Amino acid sequence: MEKVKKRAQVWLCIAVVMMLLSGAVVHFVQTDGGKVAVSELYFETDEGYTMCANLYVPEGTSAENKAPAIVASHGAYNNKEMQDVNFVELSRRGYVVLAIDQPGHGNTDFVSNTNGVYQGVLAVSRLPYVDVSRIGVTGHSMGGMSCNNAVVQDNAADTQLIAAVVLNSADATYVNTTDTSLSDDASGEFANIYGSRDVAIISCVYDEFFHKSTDEAGNTLSSPYFMESANAQSFLHFGIDPAGQETRAADTIYTQEVDGEECMRAIYRPAIIHPWSHFSARSASFTIEFFEEALGAPNPIDSHSQVWQWKEAFNFIGLIGLAVFIVNFAILMLFTPAFSSLRADEEAKPAPLDKEGAAWYWISMIIASVFAMVTYLPIVTAGNAADVTAPSPYGVGLWAAACGIFAILSMAVSYYAYGKRKGMNLAERGIKLSLHNGWKTVLLAILVVYVAYGCVFFVNYFFGSDFRIWTLGVKTFRADKVWVSAFPYLPLFLVFYVASSVSVNAFNYNTIGGKREWVNNLINSLMTASPALIMVVIQYGTYFTAKHMMWMQSSFSGGNPPMYVLWLIQTSFILFFATFMSRFIYKVSKNPYLPGLINGMMVTLINLTNTRFF
Repeated sequence: MEKVKKRAQVWLCIAVVMMLLSGAVVHFVQTDGGKVAVSELYFETDEGYTMCANLYVPEGTSAENKAPAIVASHGAYNNKEMQDVNFVELSRRGYVVLAIDQPGHGNTDFVSNTNGVYQGVLAVSRLPYVDVSRIGVTGHSMGGMSCNNAVVQDNAADTQLIAAVVLNSADATYVNTTDTSLSDDASGEFANIYGSRDVAIISCVYDEFFHKSTDEAGNTLSSPYFMESANAQSFLHFGIDPAGQETRAADTIYTQEVDGEECMRAIYRPAIIHPWSHFSARSASFTIEFFEEALGAPNPIDSHSQVWQWKEAFNFIGLIGLAVFIVNFAILMLFTPAFSSLRADEEAKPAPLDKEGAAWYWISMIIASVFAMVTYLPIVTAGNAADVTAPSPYGVGLWAAACGIFAILSMAVSYYAYGKRKGMNLAERGIKLSLHNGWKTVLLAILVVYVAYGCVFFVNYFFGSDFRIWTLGVKTFRADKVWVSAFPYLPLFLVFYVASSVSVNAFNYNTIGGKREWVNNLINSLMTASPALIMVVIQYGTYFTAKHMMWMQSSFSGGNPPMYVLWLIQTSFILFFATFMSRFIYKVSKNPYLPGLINGMMVTLINLTNTRFF
């Protein structure tokens, strides 16, 4: 086992270097090599709640040299860090950028409204170095809806502050209404609520939630048909009924005089899905170009010259480094006197499997995958309707627990029908654990998670960075998130991840896959993630080929099936790598509960710090 210890020491050092390198490069990119000052703010809004936001101030900005400002907002279930494409690219072009945590998200107070963008506008308008005649707003998804709400509030104010709007993956308000939850209304008349402001929509061709229309028979058409709709054409015609008007095209800026001022309208159509639009070079280009036309850029840079990808790449390197750190820190703790009783005498080896055992393996895996797919939408829908603080992780947690219970029952059947008959030793596989080692297992798991998040807080403190890729982020949080996570969410996720670890390691670490042990790990990881992967492939394969989704709100009773399936993209990533990680820890400990507890706690915190609370 000495070789195992030395190997873990080497990999732990590599992991630390990866995380530090990640933080340093991310800091360099998001500060534009030190030319942009970055600070996290907490301020009381005019509506009485405390908002958290990141402020980006370019070099040379002052009361004598005022700069245009842009308030950037994430969508539902996200946080301010998800606006990194905008704050990196816009701040390096000379804009002051305020990236906000919406109410009930991130570290902003739990408030059930979408007024965050307007509160951000009021905040930047009071900064002495901001040109109040050149304030823009942009938001993705729910953030775009918040921009529409901000326009309504701005219209009612004595002095209008918003000059330009970019709605990313969100509908405009097409009718005369102050209720921006209704982008259109069959009884309403087309209208221009934006007045002389410059407004653009980034409308993804394969958006799952917005840009819908109806055909002559009243059937709902999804986003691929948006440009032919009356809503899109009315918007490009500055709020008039488009009947009898020329058909206007996407990716073109149209101008018209409104209230004595020339203003712009545009609809951009990248051929991507809804969540990809805040991770897209094309969407970034559209945003940059439109704000430069509308507000002017103090430091013009070609819209295709983008550096945010470097930030994302090194955020991902840090995420990989964190995973490597967790595994090897846990292994090294097994060599300390306090936790040495949890270490196996020798590394675990795959159990031989005969033809009957192989049949049991594949049948149980396939049945478990089918069970997970069949139950996912009904359980998540029910969970999201529950009266809890954070509905989305509750729904996913209920499903995870159901799958965990199914796995436990499946293992019981497998043991009594096959394993016991073949002499399977539960103690040798680590399934039986003494009370003394049970408590030590819990303590070590807590310690590993605590130290892992210590790395996250360290990198955030010194570099203003975290670890993430696309919609999956491991970020800092306030202490209240720990208590919120503890119940009912943590027990639900623990049921699954502990059961999954026992299944993958104690039952299914075998010769399936041949002599190469990593093949067995790969197969188990793919099978664990298969329900999520298969549903995602079906959903988007149908959308891309037939221009409609397999699971839509109109085809399912209640809830938001497109959103729930979308969550499975992140879930599949987590399931795959959590399974892979658990095997490395199990090989040294022969204790399937240790990696299960670590994974369950980590996933709970990741879910509860990347969601909404109301």
